[in-house]
Amino acid sequence: MNNKLTRKDIEEMQAEIDHRKLVERPKLLEEVKETRAQGDLSENFEYHVAKRAKNQNESRIRFLERMIKTAKIIEDDAADNEAGINKKVTLYIPEDDVEETYVIVSTMRQDSLKGLISVESPLGKALLHHKEGDVVNVRVSADYSYQAVIRKVEGSEEAEEATLRNY
Repeated sequence: MNNKLTRKDIEEMQAEIDHRKLVERPKLLEEVKETRAQGDLSENFEYHVAKRAKNQNESRIRFLERMIKTAKIIEDDAADNEAGINKKVTLYIPEDDVEETYVIVSTMRQDSLKGLISVESPLGKALLHHKEGDVVNVRVSADYSYQAVIRKVEGSEEAEEATLRNY
């Protein structure tokens, strides 16, 4: 499955790749070289730690490059008053008599414990392109669905800041 990412997600991932390649990689390679020079590698704990850190950096670079290569770009084509990518949506769920607030995000940034729901989640799909006052049907499975009333849709600036902190 390809992750659905915004152009901004891809720009941030590319910036992280560049930082890891241009700043972290030379620093970690130098650390491996210095610790290797300290003697017997079988008993050199610092060497193994430095080698592990270098490998983790390389692994993260490969992961991000693969994510970018296989990503499906999604655009936020929702109007200002509609639920869409990076918008904060406040809902009322009559079945549970609760009000909840979520930010709709790309698949890379989802974190339901922090209120960041993916555009691919049942709730995210149900909310897209709906406006304040709309009643949406959230289909969780073939056997279960529930209704939610959209109380408020906020602009993407505040919501985007919240998602950037969770990237």
